[in-house]
Amino acid sequence: MKIIRKDEPDETVGVFINKAFADYAANNDIKLNYEEYMITAENDEGEVIGSITGMAYYNEAHIGDLIIDKKYRGQKIGTKLVEAVEEEYRNKGFEKITLTTFGFQAPEFYEKLGYSLEFVREDKNPKLSKYFYCKKLSL
Repeated sequence: MKIIRKDEPDETVGVFINKAFADYAANNDIKLNYEEYMITAENDEGEVIGSITGMAYYNEAHIGDLIIDKKYRGQKIGTKLVEAVEEEYRNKGFEKITLTTFGFQAPEFYEKLGYSLEFVREDKNPKLSKYFYCKKLSL
């Protein structure tokens, strides 16, 4: 056996992971229904000015990354992207949206959108404390 670091995506590893997780879930009477998502906001010229990415699996969708171009912040673009994820996965029968964010990334933004703080992992640098949030979706 060898342990190997992969610096580039490897399709064979992706196939292995997807099959192994699906099989493991099925063996436990759980539907995996895994998918990755990316939703973007574009300006009138077609340039990407914001993006939200993540993955959905089992009964939840997870927000991985949300970023808005500095010139476009404060225009509710982030709110619209989060709401797009909520609507997408509510309509697919998912029960909740989860996410993590750091202290310097404006955790209060998610609280304004109805996300409940579940846990804070404190760090000696408060800006690097990690916040865990969840929002239950009404089906």
